[in-house]
Order: sequence, then structure tokens, then C-alpha cells
Amino acid sequence: MTTMKAAVCHQGEFSVEDRPVPTPGPGQVLLRVVRAGICGSDLHARQHADELAALGTDLGYEAIMRPEQHIVLGHEFLGELVSYGTKTRRKWKPGTRIVALPMVKHGDEIHMTGFDQDAPGAFAEYVVVQEAFAFEVPKGVPDELAAFTEPLAVAWHAVRRGEVGRRPAIVIGCGPIGLAIILMLKAAGVKTIVASDFSAARRELARQCGATVVVDPREQSPWTAYKQPGPVGSITELADFGLTAVGRMRAVPLLPWGHLLRAGDRLGAAPSGPVVFECVGVPGVMDQIFAAAPVRSRIVGVGVCMEPDRMRTVLALNKEIELRFVFAYDPEEFAHALHLIASGKVDPTPLHTGTVGLGELSQAFSDLGDPERHAKILVDPTAR
Repeated sequence: MTTMKAAVCHQGEFSVEDRPVPTPGPGQVLLRVVRAGICGSDLHARQHADELAALGTDLGYEAIMRPEQHIVLGHEFLGELVSYGTKTRRKWKPGTRIVALPMVKHGDEIHMTGFDQDAPGAFAEYVVVQEAFAFEVPKGVPDELAAFTEPLAVAWHAVRRGEVGRRPAIVIGCGPIGLAIILMLKAAGVKTIVASDFSAARRELARQCGATVVVDPREQSPWTAYKQPGPVGSITELADFGLTAVGRMRAVPLLPWGHLLRAGDRLGAAPSGPVVFECVGVPGVMDQIFAAAPVRSRIVGVGVCMEPDRMRTVLALNKEIELRFVFAYDPEEFAHALHLIASGKVDPTPLHTGTVGLGELSQAFSDLGDPERHAKILVDPTAR
């Protein structure tokens, strides 16, 4: 076969076109796409291509897509091996099911699959991947589950960087990435997982994914919906806790209270808030979290906000809130996500709410705007 069908995005509109089947270069393999997932980043890329281009310039990635270009999106995928390029190990037989990190190398340049005209994505019948970043899917793993490896790797990276430990976890926003984070928090053994979303459908999905407390923020605050692990929620409570504790220690003659205080801090006995995963990506949400979160909370920014945001950092300062942002994953985290799926420790089935063909992609993007209808839609390029 020399040509293939591909869904091409140009100026925010999709059309299905005939394109040459890509040829794998040195160190690359060609896959026949079995399933591809629609990611929130794909929605942003379609709607905010100008902002994405400006972001790429600031990040030093000049090759990132522009609205006037003809781009094949799709960076979450499962495929079957078709052929090898040169300088490959050729360890897999044709037909082997493969998932891969969405990144290819042409010469000395790195290109992000699905966000670059020189790295067409998986909303097509075929896609090229780097052999070094490709992983075989174990036998018995359904296609619809293996296709979730990439988004679950994103979630696992966020959970790992969040370093939750024994602290409660609060997930603000139960879209696909929020739900994936709930799955990974559960797999990591986190005991208290609070999920907050305005959508009734997504709250139900959060329950299915393993959230222990689910709230509608219009009716209940996620900050008070769970059993607090300590006596400290506000800055005044923290000051009162410190006064009481230090006062009692200093009342004991010759007690090295300062050393005890530092030792308790190192051992994790000092007051701390929950680990909060911001999965909305809408201006104003982070500032709301600053205002409402308990003192010494850790906030992990996961939601993709494509617009300028305003945050009162003085709120975070006075509460000693720790803020971390996360992006993507590394190859080990990707492989670990696949292992969790294959072992049955993580089941992304609740996230899968629909499958469409290439010709239905535009409607699917629109449908994903309704949280009561969909969480995650997969694309089957063979569907007609």
C-alpha cells in the first residue's frame, strides 16, 4: 500500500485526505494504527494553534504546528508493526502490537508526534515511531486498554512528582486526566482520594476510578469533605499549634526543644496540608485553590491553561503552599503505565466512552465539550 487515509487539521478544521504512507527512517518503525486517543491537548491544539505556536517559540521548539499548516494530530496510540527503517534491532515480528512515546528524530532534530508537520500523528492509518521509544504490548491486553498507555503515563508522572505519601489527595476537575490521576493514586495506595467536579457524569466516573470521596463543589467543599489528618487548616491554626507545642516543650527543663522541632519536621510530623492536583486548566482556578487550600498544601499543576492567568501569590506565600507543575513523562514511567495496565492493577475502562472513525473526528471533538456525554474517545482508523 502506498497511500493511506489521514484526518488533517488546517485552520481548525478537519478533512480526511489521501496521503503517502510514511517511510520509517533510521532507528524508526512503521505502525499500522489500531487505536488512537483524543487528548485534551489535541483540543487545545485545534482551538489555540496561534497560542501554541507562540509557546513553542518561547520553549525553543520552532517546529511546533502553525494554524496555516496541514497537521495530522494524534499522540496517544496503539499500533501493529509493519516494517523497519535502517539501523534498527528488528526484535519484533510484523503484527506485534506496539505503543510508543510520541517523539521522533530526523537527523539531529527532535519532533513531537502529532504536533508537528514533520511528525504526522496517529489520526491516520499509519504512523512512524522511534524503535528506542517503542514497547511491545503483552498478549491478552485488549486494544482499548493498551491505547490508554500514554495518558496513564502522564497521570503516573503527575502522581510520582506529587509525592503524596500518607497525605490526602484532592483532585480538582475530573476530566480524562483527572480520572487517570485518580486511577494512579489508587494504584499507588493513597487512602484518601477526594474528587471534585461540577459534572454528575464525571463524578460517577471518579467513583468508578477509585475516588473515596466525591463532591459537587456547588454543594460541598472538597476542603472539608474528608477527615482532616491534623489540627491545622488555616494560618492562625498553624500559629496556635506552634505556640502550644513549643510552649509545652519549653516548660520541660533542659529539653532540647529546638532539636526536637527540627527532628519532627524531618520525620514528617510537622503540620501539612493535602496534595492537590489541579486538572482543570482554566484561568482563575489556581487562585481559588490558593485561597481555599489548607496551609502547607502541595499543589500539582496538571491542567493545560492556554490563556494568561492571574494568581495572588501572596496567598500561597502566607500559607507556605508548594506549587509544582508537571509535563508528560519519561520512558520508564511510560513502560510502568503499560505494566500497570497489563497486570490488571489499573483498569482505564471507565474512561472509554466512545469510538469513532476518521470521518467522525470533527464531531467527536465537539462532543468532548459536553462533560455529561464523554470522557475519552478513541479513534479507529479502519472504521467507516
